[in-house]
Amino acid sequence: MVETEIKLAWADTADAARSFLEGNHYDCEQPRHLESDTLFDRLGPNDLGELQCERKALRLRRTRSGAIITYKGPPAEGPHKSREEIEFSTSSPDAAQLVLERLGYQPWFRYEKYRSIFRAENQPGIITLDETPMGIFLELEGPAEWIDSTARALGFGSSVYITASYAALYRAYREKYPQAPRDMVFVS
Repeated sequence: MVETEIKLAWADTADAARSFLEGNHYDCEQPRHLESDTLFDRLGPNDLGELQCERKALRLRRTRSGAIITYKGPPAEGPHKSREEIEFSTSSPDAAQLVLERLGYQPWFRYEKYRSIFRAENQPGIITLDETPMGIFLELEGPAEWIDSTARALGFGSSVYITASYAALYRAYREKYPQAPRDMVFVS
């Protein structure tokens, strides 16, 4: 299973993004919901995790109904982020985290987002609207050709594609805003 995606920064409000997507014939398939993600790794050389050094990721996503554990392989070079992705669900997020920790993996970064998922009829990809503590992003996921044609149809050129992970984007954000919390979480 290979995941291919890009992110697009959205400069307006989340409500404006919803209206924009609906105006372009995308229906909300999954309404706004909170996703709380934790990345796990084993400490490797230079205080970087083993998986980070290999450009891989191991994520535990907590949802309303349980959790999803995801392995992501290293991304291929190119204009899109394309990488192997293996996922499975569990009804017990705490037990899943305990298993990961017993295997030597430790949490190293937490991030939250409110996500809404949109889809247009007879199209092979999805658009997610992600509201994060550092801004709003549209994520296009599907075949590369679909991503390119959809981005163009929505008014975005390939020069604004973002292929960095939320962890990498947040690292850059914290360099600009050092007072931001260590993890990308919503602060009350």
